Amino acid sequence: MNKNKFKIFSLDGPWGSSSGNNNRGSGGGFSGGNNDSIDELLKDLKNKYKFKMPFKGGLKGFSFLILIAFVIWLATGFYRVEPDEQGVELLFGKWNESTTDPGLHYFFPTPIGKVLTPKVEAIRKINVGFRSNGSSTRDVLEESMMLTSDQNISDLDYTVLYRIKDAGQFLFNLRDPEETVKVISESVLREVVGQTNLEGLLTVSRQSVERDSRSLLQELLDEYEVGILIQSIQLQDVNPPREVIDAFDDVQKARQDKERTVNQAEAYSNRIVPEARGEAEKILQEAEGYRNKLIKQAEGESSRFLQVLNTYEQSKETTKKRIYLETLRDVLSGSSKIMIDQNSGNGVVPYLPLNELNKTKQSGSN
Repeated sequence: MNKNKFKIFSLDGPWGSSSGNNNRGSGGGFSGGNNDSIDELLKDLKNKYKFKMPFKGGLKGFSFLILIAFVIWLATGFYRVEPDEQGVELLFGKWNESTTDPGLHYFFPTPIGKVLTPKVEAIRKINVGFRSNGSSTRDVLEESMMLTSDQNISDLDYTVLYRIKDAGQFLFNLRDPEETVKVISESVLREVVGQTNLEGLLTVSRQSVERDSRSLLQELLDEYEVGILIQSIQLQDVNPPREVIDAFDDVQKARQDKERTVNQAEAYSNRIVPEARGEAEKILQEAEGYRNKLIKQAEGESSRFLQVLNTYEQSKETTKKRIYLETLRDVLSGSSKIMIDQNSGNGVVPYLPLNELNKTKQSGSN
C-alpha cells in the first residue's frame, strides 16, 4: 500500500504521467497504464475508508451526478400557494390563462416554467380628488370638480377600495392597475353624479351614488377582464366650489327657513283641520237628530190623527160630543169668567171672589 502511494504521488501530472515518459495521445487522452494507476487508487481508498464506490471509472460517475442533478431540478417544480395568494404559472415566460388555488402544486421547473404568487386578499386604496400623506391633505381640482344634473358644480372627493380577484388578469392584462382603476372610477362617478342634483348629492343621495358607482365600475372592470374586485366606493367630502360656498350657504339657510315655515304651517293645519272637521261633524249629527225628531213627531201626530179618524168613523156622534167637550175645556180653561146655572136653586148666594179672579188673570197675562 505504501508502495502504491509513493508511485502515485511521484508522478508529474495529475493522472500519473512522468516527465520522462509522456503517455498522452494526440487527443489529450490517457494510456492504459494510467488507468491502472487510477483503479489502484480507487481500490486503495475503498480499503482505507471502508466504503463502497457507486461507480467505477470517470464516465460512469459523471453520468450518475447528472442523473442526481436532473432529479433535483425536477423537484424544484413543486411550489406552495399560501391562503392569501394565487398561483400564476408561466411557461417560457407566457401565462397559461389560469390560476392555482392555495395548496401544494407542481409545474415545469426553471427555466422552462416559473410561478408567481401575488397577495390577493390585501385591500388596496386609491384616493381620487385629493392626496393625503397622513398629516396634510391636498385637493386635486381637476379630478374632484363634477357637474350635477341641475347644472351645478360639485367638489367631490372619494376613495376606491379594491382587491385582486384574478391574479393572472391583474398581472398581465393591466400595465398600470392603480391608474386604470382611478381613471375608470372617475369616469363612472362623473356619469352617476351627472344624473343626481346637487341637493340630493349633499343630503339623501350619497349612499345611492356610492352603490350605483360601485356596480357600474365593477361591470366595466369585468368587461375589460382586469381581475379586480371593487370592495366599496366611499364619498369622503362633497361641497360646492370654494368660490361660491358662501352664497351656497345662504341659499341653504333660506331653504331651511322655508322648510321650517312650511312645517309650522303644516302643524297649524294639522291642528285646525281636525277641529273644524269635528265641529262640522257635530253640526251634522245635531241636524240629523233634529230631523229624526221632527219626523218622529210628525209620524206620531199622523198616527194619532189616524186613530181619532178611525174612532170617529166607528162612532161619529160620540166622537163629535167628545171633541166638542174637549174643545170647550181647552177654550174655557183659560177664561176668567164664571158661569152659574140658573137652575141651581133658590137660597144660593153667589160668591164672587174678585180678588182671586184678578190674581188669576194677572198670573195668566204674565
